[in-house]
Amino acid sequence: MAIVKPFPALRPNSDKAAAVAAVPYDVVNTSEARTLATGNPLSFLHVSRPEIDLSDDTYIYSDEVYEKAKQNFNNLTAEAPLVVESQPSFYLYRLRMGTREQTGLVACCSVDEYDTDIIRKHERTRPDKEDDRTRHILTIRAQTGPVFLTYRADKRINSLLEPLTLAEPLFDVTADDAITHTIWLVPSELNAQISEAFTSISLLYIADGHHRAKSASRARESLRAQNANHTGEEEYNFFQCVVFPDDQLQILPYNRAVKDLNGLSPEAFLEALHFSFHVTEDAAPLPTEHGNYGMYLGGRWYGLKLKPEATQPLSLIDRLDVSVLQDRLLSPILGIADPRTDKRIDFIGGIRGTAELERLVNEGTAAVAFSMFATSLDELMSVSDANEIMPPKSTWFEPKLRDGFLSHLI
Repeated sequence: MAIVKPFPALRPNSDKAAAVAAVPYDVVNTSEARTLATGNPLSFLHVSRPEIDLSDDTYIYSDEVYEKAKQNFNNLTAEAPLVVESQPSFYLYRLRMGTREQTGLVACCSVDEYDTDIIRKHERTRPDKEDDRTRHILTIRAQTGPVFLTYRADKRINSLLEPLTLAEPLFDVTADDAITHTIWLVPSELNAQISEAFTSISLLYIADGHHRAKSASRARESLRAQNANHTGEEEYNFFQCVVFPDDQLQILPYNRAVKDLNGLSPEAFLEALHFSFHVTEDAAPLPTEHGNYGMYLGGRWYGLKLKPEATQPLSLIDRLDVSVLQDRLLSPILGIADPRTDKRIDFIGGIRGTAELERLVNEGTAAVAFSMFATSLDELMSVSDANEIMPPKSTWFEPKLRDGFLSHLI
């Protein structure tokens, strides 16, 4: 049973929403965040990436950074200003990218359900990133960006939520990347009905935001230990999420670029590929089906397809395209044993397209690049249901939710 509950969001007024909202903290580095926030004192990046307001040599996990986050959060709340909703509320959040739309429910989800796997995961979290967001939450006493969840689409929920998008929105912002973010405040008289409708959903799935969710759980543990009168109903027992039906979502491929050929000449590298793959020259940059890969090498695109004789009975994880590429090519031929830690491999979100792969190779930043066929939602859910973990960088969800529209005070 999925628990969703309304919450009194901290938010900007409509006329300041465009200035406040910012890209998620984890899709930009310090330099990129500083550039995006330059000239905009209301940008939420001053809260989510507060090191941009400190000297260049500041260690991004230092005490000074978290204190700056708290100071900037308080300043933004006063100066934007940010206001607390008058009563606990649900919201709808629609993302439009080109002709694609997806609309989700903004709510608070249960930390208990995260901890007990009613909210399913498919990715391992890194302790350093957990530490960072946990400390950020505890310092400013707020969750400032939502976790992106999905569920198997339900007609009853669709019929309940869809008519609400005919009303006047609270925010309607088209960002610099041409993605439109529209948010509606749901009438409070529907709160109980929406909460009850979601009790028919047995499982929720994290699409994006594993570190945010884990950090909310860790922050709850810390605050519960400090509260002798803990009841389980405190706001820190819940975390902000946006819950989308699975039939509206799009996963883009997560492509790979490798800095060198592991000591091989291009000719020897191509020869080594023939052991496991059929290799075609002058192929299309994008593969059109599972089991196929694009490879950019020496100014030319090649197509790769695993040979039938190279396949073996495989587990659910081993069958994933990202696993096949890793196990049959990146590890044995290019020596990328652990893609989580190897500095010779970079991962490029599919939103950047194959032109970015060509650029990296043509400029000499990479020796070879691989374009992938996107992982499907069914694959993600199957992996999650089996309590398995996806290989690193298996999915790229686009478009991204923005930080700063709605924050959850704890």
